[in-house]
Parts: sequence; structure tokens; C-alpha cells
Amino acid sequence: MKKRTAFIGAILSLIPLGQPLLIKTSFLVSSFAMMLTLPEKVEADSALSNNKKGIKAWEQGDHYLAISYYTKAIKLDPNESTWYYNRGLSKYQISDYKGAISDYDKATELEPKYTDAFENRGIARNKIGDYYGAISDYNKAIKLNPNDGDIYFNRGNSKRNINDYEGAISDYDKAIELTPEDPSTFVNRGISKQKLGDKKSACKDYKKSISLGDTKIANWLKTENASWCRDMKF
Repeated sequence: MKKRTAFIGAILSLIPLGQPLLIKTSFLVSSFAMMLTLPEKVEADSALSNNKKGIKAWEQGDHYLAISYYTKAIKLDPNESTWYYNRGLSKYQISDYKGAISDYDKATELEPKYTDAFENRGIARNKIGDYYGAISDYNKAIKLNPNDGDIYFNRGNSKRNINDYEGAISDYDKAIELTPEDPSTFVNRGISKQKLGDKKSACKDYKKSISLGDTKIANWLKTENASWCRDMKF
């Protein structure tokens, strides 16, 4: 499950600022076929079984229980990157961002091409204000998967947090090229353009996001603060 959530800051007249909360939940069970062949008693005590229970607890929203199962899986099999990755997901959900980063560190140590772990570590680093560290992680993820628009979206958000608005716009351009139907990318690009003083282009992006179903921006456009954009002609 990928998600782009945004919420309103006091900045820029109540325009929601998209925050990078793209938590990927593609629970990779690399040895699933082996699990199917294990005797029932062995399976009950296996790392794979604990991982499976952790996934179920995640799906039920019980992240503390999920963490306990992933921890058991790690004790039984400390060299499988998936257990650390999954535990990192649940730690993020309980706002233990440093704990999540530590688990993603281990996941990427064990699997140097673990794209999702690099991206999610960047997301967690962004949460604790380590924007340069986040950008570094997104750079690694992009090298491994240059066709994932979400990574560019997230890197753009971190660049915006360090006031690199031109760099952010470049990343949002790429994200739009790869995922053209996501309204949040247009909103965030519009914010960056407005920061650079390009109100006309920013307004175009805000109105494009509305055409793609962004109700928050549609409601903002009705307010007095948005009058400069509401009546703008192109």
C-alpha cells in the first residue's frame, strides 16, 4: 500500500503541504515456497511463521504485536532482510522513526539492492528532519529503480524542506511524467513554484490538481486567501 498524505501548514494560505509518508507494505517472503513444505510443528516455530503472524498483526493494525513477531523471526533467522524491513514498517507506524531507520539499515546491509528499504529509510529520515540523509537514500533508490514516480515525489519533498525549490520542481516534473494522475504532485509543484514567485504557473498546478479530484485544494480555492488564483486567466 502506497500513500501520499498531505496536511495543512500555516504556510502559503492554507495550501496542504504533501508530506512523504509513502510506506510500502509489500511484505516480501522470499522463502514462501519453502514454508509450504515444512512440517506443521517446524513451521509453527519458524521465522517464516512468525513473519506471517507479524503480517497478520500489521493488517489488523496491531503494530506492537507485529514487532514482537518480527523480532522472534529475527532471533530465529537473523540473516533475512525481510524481517528487518517488515519490523521497520511497524516501527514507523508507532512513530519510532529512529528504530525504523535502524531496521532499514540492517535490511540494506543484508540486501544492498533493497529499493523499498532505501526509500522508506529516506521517509523516516525526513520525519526526524534529516533531509540531506533522506535525499541520499532517495538517490540510491532511484539508481535501483528509476521508473518509480513516488521516489521522485518524496525526494522533491525533502528538497523543498531545504528550500531547494528548483530541485524540487525538477523531481515533481519527473514524478508527473511517471504518475500523471496523482493530484498531490501538482499541489507540491505548485507550492514550490509559488515560493519562487511564479504564481501563474503555480495556479495552473493547483487547478490541475482539482481536475484530478483534490477536494482540499478545491475548497481552498473558494476562500479569500485564494482569490489571486481563483480568477486568474490563462
